[in-house]
Amino acid sequence: MVLVFKTSVTKDYEVALLTPHLNTLTHGNGNWNFDLEDCDNILRIESVSLEVWDVIPVLEKFQFFCEELEDMIVWKA
Repeated sequence: MVLVFKTSVTKDYEVALLTPHLNTLTHGNGNWNFDLEDCDNILRIESVSLEVWDVIPVLEKFQFFCEELEDMIVWKA
């Protein structure tokens, strides 16, 4: 499962600050990444066991906004 979040993380040093905490959360497997070039500063986490409520408090602890982006279906005509 891939969890996708909109965040307020915008800088590499902010990612570095969060890295040890996200690594702990994902048991050190490193299956997470930020897309700071996306307008929503996306955080993606691949996990079979994590839930949204496991991730959001980690970012909020450091005063970052974090909100799950739910699946959206795009219909093409």
